[in-house]
Amino acid sequence: MTIETTAIDGLLIIRPQRFGDDRGYFAETFRASNLGKHPPHFVQDNESKSRKAVLRGLHFQAPPHAQGKLVSVVAGSVYDVVLDIRKNSPTYGQWHGEVLSADNMTRLWIPEGFAHGFLTLEDDSVFQYKCSAYYHKESEGCIDYDDAMLAVDWKAAWDQHGSGDFTPLVSEKDKDGSAFASFQSPFHS
Repeated sequence: MTIETTAIDGLLIIRPQRFGDDRGYFAETFRASNLGKHPPHFVQDNESKSRKAVLRGLHFQAPPHAQGKLVSVVAGSVYDVVLDIRKNSPTYGQWHGEVLSADNMTRLWIPEGFAHGFLTLEDDSVFQYKCSAYYHKESEGCIDYDDAMLAVDWKAAWDQHGSGDFTPLVSEKDKDGSAFASFQSPFHS
């Protein structure tokens, strides 16, 4: 397993090593010690299945119910986007995008203080995430996935990894995400 840092402090890319033969494969997909001296205690696992071109996000939970997430794809593929919303971070407002798929087995560790979303690149994509805090409806927030100030280029990811016309399927809740310019982050560091 390799662990890669990103330009955004705390966000990690985890690439498991797969050992295979004609019977199948084996891979270690999580090791707590890879997440630092004080790894999170996961309390909830979530899974979603989506058809191609579904766009979910950019979601977060505010303190004191903030969540760290370990995310992966076990079927299909997604373009995963993580946005730094920690007010005092030198990378506040910057985002990182990564293709996660069943084939590449790549995972992301997303600490508290980030908004998260993804675009499915294939039908029947199954997305899993381990969370360090329980879901708390009153603490959830959403930033506009298509905010011009953030300039997340979902279409470029689609053109490079997806197929067919790019018309994202977005929930009504996600269509009403906050504009980043007026967003008041509840995360101070």
